Amino acid sequence: MPEKDDPRVRLDKWLCAARFYKTRTIAAQAIESGRVRVDDQRVKPSYAVKAGTWITLSKDSLVWRVEVTAVSDKRGPASEAARLYRESPESAAVREEEIAKRKAAAASAPRTSGRLTKRDRRRLHSFFEKN
Repeated sequence: MPEKDDPRVRLDKWLCAARFYKTRTIAAQAIESGRVRVDDQRVKPSYAVKAGTWITLSKDSLVWRVEVTAVSDKRGPASEAARLYRESPESAAVREEEIAKRKAAAASAPRTSGRLTKRDRRRLHSFFEKN
């Protein structure tokens, strides 16, 4: 049984409190599917985390490697949730690089202003028939 000096909380509750997932059910599904690992091991949603535990999350094709700095099972404001973990510098660098790549790709993609008009479709059709 955990002592008072060593507080522990379920992994799915902690992920919800730390705002990685919106609900405990979604957090549990991510854990069951293997997208969340504790110390590079697959675990169950009921795994008890404590301060000092390293968690690896794969979410939205981004990888987070975080250390649990505090435990909580209550979902609070984002400012409090940010105090529950510390991201490794390597993980933050890789994640920021991936986000920058996505933004660059989105910026270079052509932007359309909605659906083509009948006139534009006819012009496009005639252009491809000529070429």
